[in-house]
Amino acid sequence: MVQVQLPVSDGSLQSFRVHRASPYDLQAHGAFPRVVYAAAHVVANPLNPDPWGRPQVDWEATLAFRHHLWGLNFKIAEAMDTSQRGMGFDWANARELIQRVLADARTVKGADLASGAGTDQLDLHEVPSLDDVIRAYETQVEFIEGQGGRIIMMASRALAKAAGSADDYFKVYDRVLSGCRNKVILHWLGDMFDPALKGYWGSREVGPAMDCCLAIINAHASRIDGIKISLLDARYEIELRRRLPAGVRMYTGDDFNYAELIAGDEMGHSHGLLGIFDAIAPAAAAALIALGKGDLATYNAILAPTVPLSRKIFEAPTQYYKAGIVFLAWLNGFQSHFTMVGGMQSARSIVHYAEIFRLAHEAGLLRDPELAARRMTQLCAVSGAA
Repeated sequence: MVQVQLPVSDGSLQSFRVHRASPYDLQAHGAFPRVVYAAAHVVANPLNPDPWGRPQVDWEATLAFRHHLWGLNFKIAEAMDTSQRGMGFDWANARELIQRVLADARTVKGADLASGAGTDQLDLHEVPSLDDVIRAYETQVEFIEGQGGRIIMMASRALAKAAGSADDYFKVYDRVLSGCRNKVILHWLGDMFDPALKGYWGSREVGPAMDCCLAIINAHASRIDGIKISLLDARYEIELRRRLPAGVRMYTGDDFNYAELIAGDEMGHSHGLLGIFDAIAPAAAAALIALGKGDLATYNAILAPTVPLSRKIFEAPTQYYKAGIVFLAWLNGFQSHFTMVGGMQSARSIVHYAEIFRLAHEAGLLRDPELAARRMTQLCAVSGAA
């Protein structure tokens, strides 16, 4: 048992007792009944002499974390939003990350991943043309497929800026999907994750946006593995899931409602492509294995306490959730420091981190209570909350 003093919202400190280590194994011992991707973070080099310049990555720690996820049966969604793509981690960095991880995956039995192809090499200080967007997508797709990788076609800030109608989205997706060698996962990221994506699919209303998205999927169903939707509203996901053509998977990206959406209902279920699985992988693996055995009670018992944690990590402004993901990786010893690309660790308050610490403990996600408590105490001290 370890005691730690944690700040609370009224400015006071409260004593918190860390009394249990995570009960979850770091190796999976069973199959998953769903196709599940963990969107993985990158570990920054804390000794980068130019923190405002090109990010430097601790490749050893970054690759080791992917081995951790593979050991728990997760596929990896690489170079996605969780890696700070578009928030300090640009296409030049993503290219190197994708190349390194694809090469490393070939040395690991059963390792699998898909990588984000976007348009983030475009300068958004100017309004791009639709042809600019198409060429940017095609450049990234060609690189990833040239490395032997599979595509997650990321939502594009440039397309949101360039498009004037749903027809423009159809034109871009039609061209890009027609040129892909293998099946693609589409990506619908709500503006709570990225305000620059407001109005994606040609409308600020979910209904017309969904109609546009479905028209694209129906036109290219044979080329689409599935679609990840991240709107943080289970109703929209369930509606879209029930309207998908046969053979096209729904991948939940709902970090508020993933437990119920993956469990499903009498009319179907979602698979998963989630940033929160980076942080809760051992618990999520145990829950999914239980679900595969038909043990819904155990599945719910394991995942239920992770949901308040996830809701805290992904609270508004949601785009800063990456800080909570990396914070937990540091607490759990997967990296030696709490430094992020672009200094994003400063995006959340010490009170926010203290609540994540409490909720992670309640969810059984602190591997080494003494290490976690010591690191939390250090963070409180440098934050002036000790």
